Amino acid sequence: MEVIQEQSGDKCCLHLRGDCNIYHAAELRTVLMEALRTPVSFDVDLSGVTEIDTAGIQVLMAAKNHARAHGVELRLLGHSPPVLELIEIYDLAAWLGDPLIVAAAPNHPA
Repeated sequence: MEVIQEQSGDKCCLHLRGDCNIYHAAELRTVLMEALRTPVSFDVDLSGVTEIDTAGIQVLMAAKNHARAHGVELRLLGHSPPVLELIEIYDLAAWLGDPLIVAAAPNHPA
């Protein structure tokens, strides 16, 4: 997993690239919690996430909880297809509270 951090004034964007799974969960948690130490708003770009599992989604949920508890805005953006699939499986869209852009289902003849 690669995390690229961009800072622009009081806004920070973390771009996640690669696998967000149990093998990288501890590293990702450390990066997210360290970034959340400063009271700015954060965007986490998930468009580059190629794989995500329960451990990965738990880290994102923990970051959301931490941000909410400390009055920091944390938005998850650019959800990749694997991220969208897991959010759907666990029915987390409302809990996460971020806008999701879901591609239309293919039109199959009946």
